[in-house]
Amino acid sequence: MSYAVDLFCGAGGCSEGLIQAGFHILFSSDISDMVEVTYKHRHEQLGLIQGKNTWFERSDIRDLTGDDIRKHIMALEIFHGKEMPEIDLVIGGPSCQGFSRAGRRDKSDPRNMLFGEYVRVINEIKPKYIVLENVEGFVDMQFMGYVGITGITYPDGSVTPDILRNELNEIGYDTLEPRILNAADYGVPQRRNRIIFMGYRRGLTPPKYPEPTVKPENRVTLLEAIGDLITDTDKKDRVNPVLSQYQRDSINGRTPGIDGKPIAAKLTTCTELSKQTDIVRERFELFMPGETGTYLKRRVMEEGIDISDKPSLIALCSEKFGMKAEEVVDLFKHPGATKEQAEVLLTKKNIRQRWASDQPSATVVTIADDYISPWEPRTFSVREMARCQSFDDSFEFLGKRTTGGLLRRKEVPQYTQVGNAVPPLLAKAVALEIIKVL
Repeated sequence: MSYAVDLFCGAGGCSEGLIQAGFHILFSSDISDMVEVTYKHRHEQLGLIQGKNTWFERSDIRDLTGDDIRKHIMALEIFHGKEMPEIDLVIGGPSCQGFSRAGRRDKSDPRNMLFGEYVRVINEIKPKYIVLENVEGFVDMQFMGYVGITGITYPDGSVTPDILRNELNEIGYDTLEPRILNAADYGVPQRRNRIIFMGYRRGLTPPKYPEPTVKPENRVTLLEAIGDLITDTDKKDRVNPVLSQYQRDSINGRTPGIDGKPIAAKLTTCTELSKQTDIVRERFELFMPGETGTYLKRRVMEEGIDISDKPSLIALCSEKFGMKAEEVVDLFKHPGATKEQAEVLLTKKNIRQRWASDQPSATVVTIADDYISPWEPRTFSVREMARCQSFDDSFEFLGKRTTGGLLRRKEVPQYTQVGNAVPPLLAKAVALEIIKVL
């Protein structure tokens, strides 16, 4: 049996991949109470019972020690009267908000320092192999006056990968050159780049990065991933008449329980859709597949667009412009609408995008408000986002579905749990490489 510890485990995407690869997760930890509910529930589904054969500890990693981890593992029923097993793998993805290129990068964000705590825990429990996963922005984040756990003060401007590799070297670990992997190359229906670090205790056989399991031309498309979840029955029967292999695998389950059998979905959960006004629905209908808000706005101004079948948008523009309905239709039917007029029609928001059905999805993030289904004028459900991440349908996300405003700084609702996760099939590909050298 190969034993793993999953730190910063979130809802459990990485854990799913580890279990699929053949690891037994003895200990896992995350700081969020909302994540804890989902994670523990999933492990109960799989037969991983708290205190019997696994332990989840809700904790800030800054308060977590190697002694804590060993204590909880040795207290498990499966090790009663036995010696502490050696940990084969520690895996984790320190909080990435400060590193992300998608939003405002903040060098002073305290979450940037959590990778140092990750190194500390590794030094305290001495696993055979280590994996760290993060966003691409992790590669070039610079630090000023960073002091490592060994007391080394790094020159101003040192970048995270160099610090991490040197710190690991100081505590007896060799590392591979970090590599950026695209989840779509490993059967995930999503274009999601993540940087992966792999390390090994000095003297052990070095692992390798996983080779892609699918060719670029065979990547799983959005249609193959979620076409069976279209809500319009007639449209679903037309565009997705039979289940794809990916859909069947999602329903039947990829992750085995403790008995070795996959966990199939008894019913489809997390399918609730956001309510939207007629104006929002009509705006969504204006997007072509694959089109962003920026390109739609440009198309409206440079080519014109027919909104004669959009009564709510016509009424809105008539009121704002002081024009008759037919004048509004004529205004937008031809090139020449001003930017201000186009922004009344579409709003100033440019980040919105309608996904294309014949490609993998864009990167799934924590707020799904700005992604539009290619088949219906609506945003996606939690289940659809989870499918794009390669979660099984039997995986139930619990707690609040979504949140907003300042609550996003502390709450981790279902959409955030999905968006923050490591895609299970990507984690599986990496974990299988560790299994090979073990």
